[in-house]
Amino acid sequence: MAEAGYGSPTDVPLKLGDGYPVEVLSDRDAGNGGDKQTASENSLECQQGAHTDEKPYLCVDCGYRTSRKSNLFQHMRIHTGEKPYKCDQCDYSASRKRNLDIHVAKHTGDKPFMCGECGYRTTQKYDLSIHMRTHTGEKPYKCDQCDYSAAQKSLLDHHLAKHSGDKPFMCGECGYRTTLMSTLSTHMRTHTGEKPYKCDQCDYSAAQKHHLDIHLAKHTGDKPFMCGECGYRTTQKYDLSRHMRIHTGEKPYKCDQCDYSAARKHHFDIHLAKHTGDKPFMCGECEYRTTQECDLSKHMRTHTGEKPYKCDQCDYSAAQKSTLDSHLATHSGKKPYMCGECGYRTTEKRYLSRHIRIHTGEKPYKCDRCDYSAAQKSTLDRHLLKHSSEKPYLCEECGYRTADRRCLYRHKRIHIGEKPYVCVECGYRATQKSALSKHMRTHTSKAPYNCVRHDNTVV
Repeated sequence: MAEAGYGSPTDVPLKLGDGYPVEVLSDRDAGNGGDKQTASENSLECQQGAHTDEKPYLCVDCGYRTSRKSNLFQHMRIHTGEKPYKCDQCDYSASRKRNLDIHVAKHTGDKPFMCGECGYRTTQKYDLSIHMRTHTGEKPYKCDQCDYSAAQKSLLDHHLAKHSGDKPFMCGECGYRTTLMSTLSTHMRTHTGEKPYKCDQCDYSAAQKHHLDIHLAKHTGDKPFMCGECGYRTTQKYDLSRHMRIHTGEKPYKCDQCDYSAARKHHFDIHLAKHTGDKPFMCGECEYRTTQECDLSKHMRTHTGEKPYKCDQCDYSAAQKSTLDSHLATHSGKKPYMCGECGYRTTEKRYLSRHIRIHTGEKPYKCDRCDYSAAQKSTLDRHLLKHSSEKPYLCEECGYRTADRRCLYRHKRIHIGEKPYVCVECGYRATQKSALSKHMRTHTSKAPYNCVRHDNTVV
């Protein structure tokens, strides 16, 4: 073999039984002409790979394999950070030409490809082809080990990893592992804080394109997908499909270790972690651990004080979208969900569902260490901490620790002097609602506590 030097290849060919080489490529080779392959060479590689199912080109940095050398060169840009495709109208650059084409369309606003079924428009014919499968139900990508099929190849690749149990891509910061390199790239943004998807109408940015798409709909106010049962509208067809399960009762995600089933995969993933006890996502500031990366992101806001959800009618902001949604209802005064038993009204359907359990006595959240059960998950979570004696929430002012984050919030009011609960009769202020309730009895003369030994009552 010739000695590697200037002008000689650095690929290391290893002969296999059928004569095809395994080429090992490192990041220093990535810039050597990955896009200079001729059309005939590219076509030949595709045909050879189709016949042999062989993936002879290997990335030494992460173990990625492919049947085409051009794909390997393109992949190496993930490691080198090379982005050779430049936008001539702004400073955007991309590692793939297709991504640049999609970006350029944002400048023109042109979306020439339209769905005749629902009016969906896109900049890419390929995206329209994928979208059409939501109407036709076509799922051309078949699993050869079970009867699973998918509309997109990426979904099939993700599914196949379940059979092998292989999660080759690992985060060096927290140990998170995944089946897809793209998922790892997205995950890394939780550590770097990178938010590459920018809104061109305000200063909002997002770590994931899906989140930006949802945000953009707020500017237009467009919610084209509507539920025929209750009038619910949304910007995303996926959200409507998920919403419909409320009406149909469908719970497609089944646990293979018990009889639990869920309407949403997110809830299913949380449930599965109960069987393994695994909580891979840990807060670097305190001892909080969780099964879900999104829960860790929300938790981190308790340390940073970040409140990204802003009210457009006042200066209120919130750490979670659900909290903002509840606040927005205070402006409209609307409470469309009513309890048929007692007339209780609320702004959100989930609050009504939770309220109904008061009447039915249902307590669906069960402790797996004792016979305790609760009507609300948050109540069960607080109970579980009694078994572990864990108190992860710490006051930095005085060292007070608690198992409940809400208790910590209430406690901190002692230090800052905040007294948000005000008596409308005399102006008395309190740090806790219970203290205000007790104070109000001085105005009403109500004495609710009866002594069993005497006739007198106690306020």
